[in-house]
Amino acid sequence: MKTPKIDNRPLYNSRIIDTYIKLIKRNYSYINVGELLNYAGMESYQVTDEGHWFTQEQVDLFYERLVKLTGNKNIAREAGRYAASPEAIGIMRQYVLGLVGPAKAYEIAGKYAHNFTKSAIYKSTKRGTNKVEITVVPNEGVSEKPFQCENRIGFFEAIAMVFNYRLPGVEHPECLFKGGRVCRYIVSWKESPSSFWKKIRNYAIIFFAAACLSSYFMHPWITPITVFPISVFAVLLLTLYAGIIEKRELNAAINSLRDSSDKLLEQVDVNYNNALMINEMGMAVSKQMEIDGILSNVIQVFEKRLDYDRGLILLANQDKTRLVFRTGFGYTDELLSVLKNTCFRLNRPPSKGVFVVSFREQKPFLINDITEIETTLSPHSLDLAKKMGTKSFICCPIVYEKNSLGVLVVDNIKTKKPFRQSDISLLMGIASEIGISIHNATLIEAKERQFKSILLVLAASIDARDSLTAGHSEKVTEYALGICNELNMPKDYCEMIRVAALLHDYGKIGIKDSVLKKEGKLDIEERNEIETHTTKTRKILEQINFEGIYTEVPYIAECHHEKIDGSGYPKGIKGEDIPLGAKIIAVADFFEAITSKRHYRDPMPIDIAFQLLKEEGKIHFDKNVIEAFISYYNRGNND
Repeated sequence: MKTPKIDNRPLYNSRIIDTYIKLIKRNYSYINVGELLNYAGMESYQVTDEGHWFTQEQVDLFYERLVKLTGNKNIAREAGRYAASPEAIGIMRQYVLGLVGPAKAYEIAGKYAHNFTKSAIYKSTKRGTNKVEITVVPNEGVSEKPFQCENRIGFFEAIAMVFNYRLPGVEHPECLFKGGRVCRYIVSWKESPSSFWKKIRNYAIIFFAAACLSSYFMHPWITPITVFPISVFAVLLLTLYAGIIEKRELNAAINSLRDSSDKLLEQVDVNYNNALMINEMGMAVSKQMEIDGILSNVIQVFEKRLDYDRGLILLANQDKTRLVFRTGFGYTDELLSVLKNTCFRLNRPPSKGVFVVSFREQKPFLINDITEIETTLSPHSLDLAKKMGTKSFICCPIVYEKNSLGVLVVDNIKTKKPFRQSDISLLMGIASEIGISIHNATLIEAKERQFKSILLVLAASIDARDSLTAGHSEKVTEYALGICNELNMPKDYCEMIRVAALLHDYGKIGIKDSVLKKEGKLDIEERNEIETHTTKTRKILEQINFEGIYTEVPYIAECHHEKIDGSGYPKGIKGEDIPLGAKIIAVADFFEAITSKRHYRDPMPIDIAFQLLKEEGKIHFDKNVIEAFISYYNRGNND
């Protein structure tokens, strides 16, 4: 025997179930709604979300349990009628009241049916002034139940009742559950009270007109002057009463329309704000390559565009043993301190904390009342919730390709606005984008670390040739970056200078040890060979596929021995023709060289080195660069 296939398609809008819930709360208050929804695999926030849809299986389980709890086998039809009650916001009231009258409402019922169910196709045909025929054809593979037919009858009755009409008559000559090919309904209704009294008024006008004429010809002793005032008074009275009734009906319709319009405008505003948020979120993550920068931009967009009181992002540490607070908004300094110092352990299997469970199981949690889960929380988690003042929250996992990276959390502590399924859908989409951005940033950071380590190895390979020059390139780089910061150079320019400074002497790999390590004074030939290291540096670095601003690295590295007066090498360029980066490295290289021990001399004292540097600034080096270096160096040694 084959196991019947479960239909997991979302077929029924949450507003249908919401009507049931409202009916239960009014007439069956003893029923535990939470238990009922749990039995059907539904959540309360899903029911209140007009954009959520339930499966046939969920609806079947809901009805099965509800009938058992209430003992009312007609609950489906009762719920259908309840849609027209003032207490219910109204599945029908949202759409029908703007359609002038029940005839038009029934006529185009099929047009709006898809807003509430995807299980069948509805077709409505007018059969008279106050009569329509509605056929319901189930979609392929859908297995509706008899109670849903009863619920439809209740809805059809509700349409007329919305307009304050009497309960309409509903004939059901053909039924799917009684051998029919479709469900066919014939609905008829009586006129509205205002229409009835308008007809009475019209008949009264005819009657009184006839009375006046007959009195003139048949009863001369009754003058028209006697009958006419009575007739006019009666007609005016009927017109006034019909007008009062009609005004009540119109006011009811207008109020319902206003309610629907307000909700529609509110939803339009939400959709527009979400669209702006998605656009700004995309810009926020695209402008940053570092994780902290991405998270900072994301949380700013969150605070600006999303209607939540507070939000935070926790990411797993490198070995995935803890969740660590990275950024947030809406928290006081005191609460931020609590979050930063709270340990969310991932390496403890018994942990029941929602953040940890969401991270491990990669599923979101929506809690509208934290007291509902108090018994499942550890004392540690419960104590944190109390400190934070948390009442309701959403926790979404940040995942990339089945790999958990962290969690995104929002809550409402001031507005106390309840969360809905649409909030989860929105946040899960955002969490996914955050996951992709974090992954990409992680890859970029890993490549940068790899690139930097390669540069350090290359620089060290030159310095390693002579123990006395070990660390020279790293020290020059440190000084050069200090100068850049003093000059407020852009970050990407500083990074370019860092690369050029680390590799500025790489061409020395082609210089003979006898020349490079000579302790005495170099002769002219040896000096000429040493000076070739700058051009060798450029030629080697040009073989590296530098991109963007980094394409300047080979030339800047080559020019670090050029001098303002043109007496430098290898090209003898001077003044403004020398790149700023080369001027910066030149000062850093000169100062490091004279303050370090060499084969031919001892290190120079700092005060004398500064004096010499200033003198060189009059001829060989850029004065602004020298001043920036001295300022940087003094600040560093005074701190």
